[in-house]
Amino acid sequence: MTGKATVLPDEWNRDSGGCEKLYLIALCDDEERELDQIEACLVRYQQARQAPVLRTERFTNGEALLKRMREGEDTPDLLLLDIFMTGRNGIDVAEEIRACGCRIPIVFLTASMEHALKAYGVDAIQYLVKPLERERFFHAMDAALEFSRRMDNDHVILKISGGIRQIKPDQIVYCESQKNYQVVHLAGEEYKARITAGKLWEMLERFPQFGRCGRSYILNMDHIVSVEREEIKMDNGRKVYIPRNKSAEFKKIYFAYYFEPGV
Repeated sequence: MTGKATVLPDEWNRDSGGCEKLYLIALCDDEERELDQIEACLVRYQQARQAPVLRTERFTNGEALLKRMREGEDTPDLLLLDIFMTGRNGIDVAEEIRACGCRIPIVFLTASMEHALKAYGVDAIQYLVKPLERERFFHAMDAALEFSRRMDNDHVILKISGGIRQIKPDQIVYCESQKNYQVVHLAGEEYKARITAGKLWEMLERFPQFGRCGRSYILNMDHIVSVEREEIKMDNGRKVYIPRNKSAEFKKIYFAYYFEPGV
């Protein structure tokens, strides 16, 4: 099973007008009835907490989840992962996810305490034994979503060739469009991410230090050395060349950032 997406459920999924984050939760268990029970627990959690807007994707084996992590456009905010599954077990799946540099929160749901130590070896938020107890499940969800919120404030998650990378915004000097890819330039290295410029801008625009220059560039204004008529110098030694008709527009953004805080 490659993944089945569900929003939980319509009557509890409020129209937030863009203010409420939608959390994508990947569920992985090799038994459909267990996936149904986990979703039922999530509905009860959402009813009790009222605020979280949750969407789930279901997987019945670890390989399908890993494929989704490698190839999907967006990365789940949280994994609810069984350990004892046909094929690769949950610990192996979590180890591969961590090996790619991905720190998203993982909650293990299992029938035994046998692998508890290994679970914490991959930095699991919680290790819950089935059948799930309401209070322990709610506590695990609170901790996992809080961890996800903190990550949103200080990291962006990008899929690059070879895996997933979590990058602190301050490390990004600028981003450049190249056909179907975005090249993310850091101080001493660069990554090529298969993502549209518009999608990348959605990820970065919440950080005030970023400004978009035309359709091809997203610049971290804290890394700008100078802005000339058709050239912007960055502190990593690179130069960004821009059309003259975009220069005046970007200068307004740049000077507003430095001299008109909050604009």
